[in-house]
Amino acid sequence: MKLKFSLVTRRTFLNTLFFGWLAAFFSGTVYALMRFAFPTLGKEPDFVVLNWKDFVDIPPNSVKPFPWGGTVGLYYKKDDGSMIALKGVCTHMECNVAYKPAERRFYCACHQGWFDADGRNISGPPPKPLESFAITKEGEKLIIARKGVKVELPKA
Repeated sequence: MKLKFSLVTRRTFLNTLFFGWLAAFFSGTVYALMRFAFPTLGKEPDFVVLNWKDFVDIPPNSVKPFPWGGTVGLYYKKDDGSMIALKGVCTHMECNVAYKPAERRFYCACHQGWFDADGRNISGPPPKPLESFAITKEGEKLIIARKGVKVELPKA
């Protein structure tokens, strides 16, 4: 059966096709830019399990980084031998922080934020301290977890 007239004109069809392609292109571009700008959004774990032997020999007043989801964690051994684990991301705008051994402080180079040896914000724009984690050792495993998270490893 042949229709005497079309329900959609050629111009409407081509405009729909073009603008649909344009919308798909820009939504993909916006998605890629958001993934670049916020790479760790929704990827942070509750705990990580590391090898104890990798962390036992670090000297006092030094830091060893470890992977914390899509960001970095910092395992810090103080002068007195005590250890803390901190999230190595500034609380201001999520830039990575570095440890300055001479000053015994953590430094965020993005906006000159400083944190003391326990991760408390002491100067600059950071609004709150670095996130600290609980550290436990089970056999040859070092477990670094968010505070309040119960970790039960499967028995091997």
